[in-house]
Amino acid sequence: MSGLISDSDRKRRSVRAALGSTQFAIFLGVLVLGLGPILWTVKGGISPTQELLTDPLRLWPSDPDWGILAEAWTNLRIGHFMLNTVILAGGSWLAQIIVSTMAAYALSVLRPRFGTYIYGAVLATLFLPGSVSLVALYLTILDLPLTGGLSIANTPWAVWLPHAAHAFTILLMKRFFDGIPRELFGAAQVDGCGPWRMFFYIVLPMSKPILAVTSLLTLMGAWKDFLWPLVAISDGEAHPISVALPRLAEFSEENMVIAGMFMALMPPVLIFIVFQKYIVRGVGFTGLKG
Repeated sequence: MSGLISDSDRKRRSVRAALGSTQFAIFLGVLVLGLGPILWTVKGGISPTQELLTDPLRLWPSDPDWGILAEAWTNLRIGHFMLNTVILAGGSWLAQIIVSTMAAYALSVLRPRFGTYIYGAVLATLFLPGSVSLVALYLTILDLPLTGGLSIANTPWAVWLPHAAHAFTILLMKRFFDGIPRELFGAAQVDGCGPWRMFFYIVLPMSKPILAVTSLLTLMGAWKDFLWPLVAISDGEAHPISVALPRLAEFSEENMVIAGMFMALMPPVLIFIVFQKYIVRGVGFTGLKG
């Protein structure tokens, strides 16, 4: 907007008032869109069930009961299912970081002979909806290739391994590695540094910002993933919170389910708040816009 309004117009009181009101309206709209769902879950989690049904649009409960949160934690076993989620999300994060950093390093720094075609094939998977490969992926975990018929269905590996290779994460990593000066690698090779040492002693220490971004994206995606854990894990006791809550909603009161939703929201929100500085910095380093 600063490029559309000249400095002389900006000094006029009416223009400053219009700009200020517009900026405030945009800020208020973003605040409502961002905090609205969280505040709604807080309100629903401490409201009596009858009030939720009779007056769902009420901004705040007439008689808030914070004990519902503790009751939902105990009765719905939120802690157990959140531990399952931490295990699945943590393993998915580790697998994806390892595969993405090494794949991006190979494509950006080592540059194999057919690297351009491999990179194009990786990016082509971005155009495939996840539902297209769902059946093939399920058949794969039922009979893992090169293992003599080993099945990893209903185990954490069924969730970890499919999350390992992600084209968008490889894209982000490669864009960041492309920005590292090539002179560093040339000097390291002159000093006798091999590919593995360059990876661990040059590339990874310089990649903390982009690792923060990809870690957040990976954890958020794994934390809220619903369809694949539902298909790959049939044991209800091993389900993550995203799969367990809809199942528990069939025989639980609405306010307790909403309280469980609120507690499931908090870990990724807190992670973003704590690491937002590194995340914003890493997004800037990638050069991605919008």
